[in-house]
Amino acid sequence: MPDDGAVAGVGMAGPGMDEAALAELDRRIVLATQGGLPLVPHPYAVVAERLGVAEARVRDRLAAMLADGRIRRIGAVPNHYAIGYTANGMSVWDVDDAVIHAVGERVGALDFVTHCYRRPRHLPDWPYNLFAMVHAASREAALERVEEIAALIAAEFPGVCRARDVLFSSGILKKTGLRIGG
Repeated sequence: MPDDGAVAGVGMAGPGMDEAALAELDRRIVLATQGGLPLVPHPYAVVAERLGVAEARVRDRLAAMLADGRIRRIGAVPNHYAIGYTANGMSVWDVDDAVIHAVGERVGALDFVTHCYRRPRHLPDWPYNLFAMVHAASREAALERVEEIAALIAAEFPGVCRARDVLFSSGILKKTGLRIGG
């Protein structure tokens, strides 16, 4: 593997690399990683070797794409069913808009909430504006977690929650991000 950052057919991947060559390298990195990183101790080294560039170059380019927003995040996406969490409940909450950010930050910080976000209401049928996903080994355990969220909201933000519900998954969906063609 070259250690100078050279990219076959693209030229040098060093500081003097022109914008078109950087864009092509970034595209190749996205293509090489969009299906997931190799499950090895040093995944970026494997990606770098496949692309014919230095591992540091791959890391630098991913950092640049994260910094400028072309990539939102790099993270693990577990299959909750495979690890024993078969009761997946999206708790939905009708929270006063004046405090929704504070409530959302607090709920989202709970270790058993995998994601928490605000969504618009669709009145009169859908009053809920805060969503918080919980995963558990049973429906009962998931409902206990939702009760913990309700108790936290009631204790720390009295009177701001007008209604709530839980929607349970009926199956698993394939989780993928944006894919670009080769």
